[in-house]
Amino acid sequence: MSTATTQQVDAAIAAVPGWDMAKVTRRPLVGGLLNSNWLVNHDGEDYFLKVFGVGTDKFVNRQLSFDAATKANAIGIAPKVEFFSLDKGAEIIEFLHGYRASTNADFARKDFLSGVISLYRRFNACERLPVTKDVFAMTDEHIEQGEALGAIRPADFAWLAHQYDRAKQAFFASGLDIVPCHNDPMPGNFMVRLDADDRITDMKLIDFEFASNNERAYEIGVFVGEVFVDEETTLELIEQYYGSVRRDLVARVWVARAVADMKWGSWAVQQRQMSDWDFDYQKYGIWKYARARKLFDDPRWNDWLRQI
Repeated sequence: MSTATTQQVDAAIAAVPGWDMAKVTRRPLVGGLLNSNWLVNHDGEDYFLKVFGVGTDKFVNRQLSFDAATKANAIGIAPKVEFFSLDKGAEIIEFLHGYRASTNADFARKDFLSGVISLYRRFNACERLPVTKDVFAMTDEHIEQGEALGAIRPADFAWLAHQYDRAKQAFFASGLDIVPCHNDPMPGNFMVRLDADDRITDMKLIDFEFASNNERAYEIGVFVGEVFVDEETTLELIEQYYGSVRRDLVARVWVARAVADMKWGSWAVQQRQMSDWDFDYQKYGIWKYARARKLFDDPRWNDWLRQI
């Protein structure tokens, strides 16, 4: 851990109103691609400290993230942000004792999948966030950033981009359904509490760094893609979320799933050009493009676009 990071941690802790540095202990936590995470104890109480990664302000709206987390906490689906400071580049969050982060393996269980859909329904029903940034604006931005940075893309990127543009035109022709969205369904962003029989008693949503007002179907599409949900289960989740399985809703989710892979593929390959973090962003991005290609090649693709 660098001296600069530990100094930033101490500066953030010292800025918390009412805290006594003499009563504080801290230790780094494993995990986190963009930020430095710490377990902080003040006067016997544990907290989670996030130190914002250098350069992340280029693609993370920290004030918006704080606003989204605050709204989610107000409706009982997220921990409380105890301290937030743009100046210190850090935030301190309620520590969820008795909870653990979900894993990819967990989402083979339908109760985990259903729990996430329930969280999304509640968060998506919140009052709108201060900023609207739909997935198409995000993807266009990442593509432009990649162009400027000389990102390495698949040989058929022009064809992938054409299919993405068709999806964008279809959504805009039918109209976007804009709601507050979390936009980042990494399994570790769902904290779960289980009883002695391994049954879920509660689930919380964390990490609102990519939150914005966005197309509703994207929230579902990016999630089912991220956790590899099969078609039958996808239909069940669509019904749980929307209350019905209309053809247009199914089409919106499947097309949004493909767009999500374009979005995250474009994010990753440009991220590779601007960071030296210990993660193979290029490999991740090419994999995401491959997943988008598979959906673009699906014989139902043109029908989905017409049905939106």
